[in-house]
Amino acid sequence: MIKSKTKEERQWLSDVAELGCICCRNMGLGASRAEIHHVRTGQGMAQRASHTEVLPLCPPHHRACYETGFHASPKSWQEIHGSEIELLEQTKQEVMELRACRV
Repeated sequence: MIKSKTKEERQWLSDVAELGCICCRNMGLGASRAEIHHVRTGQGMAQRASHTEVLPLCPPHHRACYETGFHASPKSWQEIHGSEIELLEQTKQEVMELRACRV
């Protein structure tokens, strides 16, 4: 059975998506529409990371059918953009900064 997201998880996912694609921003391309990528590092084959272990990625950086998409070529993708763990730490920091600006 699929567990519903909590209010806190829904807010976290919304805040992450609001950042825009982390790859596009790190490449100096500016913000672009982002979808949620659940970090796979450290997870079993059939397991998904928690809803707080996510990255904001645009469709081409998330699921494109060539080297630019994580799911098409994760090893090459991480060589270009950095590891999921590095980008996860950056994302968490940026969400905390975003939230601090709202206060």
